[in-house]
Amino acid sequence: MESTTVTLTVPGNDLMSDLVGESDVLLRRVEGAFPGSEIHVRGNRITIDGQHAATVRRVFDEVVALLQSGLHVDERTLDRAIDMVKADERPSEVLTTEILRSARGRPVRPRSVGQKRYVEAMTDGIITFAIGPAGTGKSWLAVAMAVRALQAGQVDRIVLTRPLVEAGERVGFLPGDLMAKVDPYLRPLYDALFDMVEAESAQRLLDRGMVEVAPLAFMRGRTLNNSFIILDEAQNTTPEQMKMFLTRVGFGSRVVVTGDISQVDVPDGRSGL
Repeated sequence: MESTTVTLTVPGNDLMSDLVGESDVLLRRVEGAFPGSEIHVRGNRITIDGQHAATVRRVFDEVVALLQSGLHVDERTLDRAIDMVKADERPSEVLTTEILRSARGRPVRPRSVGQKRYVEAMTDGIITFAIGPAGTGKSWLAVAMAVRALQAGQVDRIVLTRPLVEAGERVGFLPGDLMAKVDPYLRPLYDALFDMVEAESAQRLLDRGMVEVAPLAFMRGRTLNNSFIILDEAQNTTPEQMKMFLTRVGFGSRVVVTGDISQVDVPDGRSGL
């Protein structure tokens, strides 16, 4: 692969400053991601030498587009952008997709190509399955999409549910009434909800029944119309529970099923997911 030289002119001093980062930290990070590349800056012009010059130019073009969209680009965001460009993806199309504003006013966005496709699947599909390891944003993005659908009037309520798996303690021997016993198992769903909606607003939605958080067993015998339904930790359902859940879906409803098939805790190991 022959060495080439390409140039890029950045519009505006402020944009150039954000592009290279404080003490050129972002510039050097791009250089380090493409061994053998040399990047030189003079005024608003960037010159790139090396075998990967064209790809580095694409990285800078994409980061400029991100900055022009109002997105703050730090080292983590830059790393994501570099990975996407190497995979022939467009960071400016992925990282600027805003689902909603969180309770703290921060934009909730997909952070990878996979998350962008997940959001698109939830937007276009009636039933979406998301299978992946913990920490990949499956439940968090699903709750964000549910809140957006409720705020837009696309659904009348949100239903968040999980199978109740006893890990080490028998639920019947735990202190408190039924809801006190199962509340710790459902707490991650509450946490995701309160990330998206201010505490007072979330509590009003819960009190009015517009958001329901309940164990999967509570879904039996019901038909859920005009609802955004999320089944979390679905790897811990039995095949019978999964069939029961999917047959609860009524008219105008959307369903997201999330789980990690590497963490199955059902007693006989037979997962409904």
